[in-house]
Amino acid sequence: MKKPHDKALTPEQLAALPDEQIDYSDTPELGADFWKNAKLVEPDRAEHVTLRVKRSVLNAFKAQGKGHTSRMSAVLESYAVSVLQPDKSSPDSRKYPETR
Repeated sequence: MKKPHDKALTPEQLAALPDEQIDYSDTPELGADFWKNAKLVEPDRAEHVTLRVKRSVLNAFKAQGKGHTSRMSAVLESYAVSVLQPDKSSPDSRKYPETR
């Protein structure tokens, strides 16, 4: 089958394509079994907190450019996951104990 594009499209270019120009031939249909076993997983919401960190730590993250607080949060989340060692078979494995 001839590809209509020479290289992969960016997400923006793909979003701009009309549905009839998108090749879905290699996308499997999602049958009743898929939907019967599907579970809703809510995204983990961020919470605004005030946190004191060493200046050197903050400067290291800021030196990597825009998004330093998101990267700091990702590092902390990775640590939390490794400490809690969640049950990897559970769809809720990324949930953490609630605190008050």
